[in-house]
Parts: sequence; C-alpha cells; structure tokens
Amino acid sequence: MYGAPVDLSYRSINAMNEAQSEKPRAGLRPVKRNCEQKYLSHCLRLSNNIISDLSDLHNTIAHFLAEPSQLAWLDLSFNHISHIHPVLCELRELRVLYLHGNGICNLPEVDRLGVLPHLHTITLHGNRIETEKGYRSHVIFALPQLKTVDFSAVTCQERLMANIWHRRNNRGRSARKSLQ
Repeated sequence: MYGAPVDLSYRSINAMNEAQSEKPRAGLRPVKRNCEQKYLSHCLRLSNNIISDLSDLHNTIAHFLAEPSQLAWLDLSFNHISHIHPVLCELRELRVLYLHGNGICNLPEVDRLGVLPHLHTITLHGNRIETEKGYRSHVIFALPQLKTVDFSAVTCQERLMANIWHRRNNRGRSARKSLQ
C-alpha cells in the first residue's frame, strides 16, 4: 500500500539529525530511488533507537523521501519519546503512527493528533499513559477516525462507550470546579 519502508531501526540514533548520516537497512523488498537518490516510499521506520527529541523530524523525512509531504506510515516505537511533539501534528498525510514502547506519560497530549485527518492506526501501549484510567476510551474519543488502537480493532461498542466515558468525565470535572 505504501511501498517498502525506509528502515533506520536499530541504529542507536540519539537525535534526528544523526539519522541523516545513516544508511537505511536493506529489507526483503528493495526501496526504489529517484534520480536525486531519494527513496520512493511513504514509510519511515525509526524504531528501536534512543530518540527523545523529534524537532528535526521534517529535515530527516525530507532527506530520505522523494515526497516527504506524503509520509503515510511512521514507526517511532521503542525510543525515549516522552511527549507528543508538535511536529507529528504537521504530518497531514499520516495514516499509521507507531509510538509504543516509549515514555509518554501525559494522556491529554494524544488529543493533539486529532488534527491528522487520515490517521487510522496508532500504537501507544508500553507508555506510562497506558496505565491511566480510561486510557483506551480517551484515545478513541480524542481520535474518532481511528480503526485500530494498539493493534486491536476499534469496535462500534467501544466508540459508544468512549463517548459516554468522555461525557461522564467532563461532567465530573465541571462539578468539581463548581465546588471550588
């Protein structure tokens, strides 16, 4: 669907600008290149590194991909990412985002990804937010277009329950604020 990924996993990459000096791993399916030697892919794999800062992500995407604005699949799993960086919200064609196995600890940060109109698959398990009450309901409510969360399909029943959960939580917050 998106072509073979440009694979920069397992490279001990600390920062995005370091990734640009790396050579992608050879996969089972070779990734074709254009005349500028940029990869004809809409997928980038940066998993299993030690990345904590995503500020230079756009430059890294542009360095490797022939059509950087068409990035559709991004794997940042098993890194040291502690929050949803605003740069992720600028990837307007993103459809699949893997963030599992990181250190994201603030569940409301997931709401930022609501601006991504095509995002249908996300993984967040293995982050601290997974232990928060209502984790899955919050993600489903915040990102209503999702079809899959943590490699598990989102059901109609879950959508309904996420809406109920959200209304109940907001009512509880409103009541607590009025008491203060």
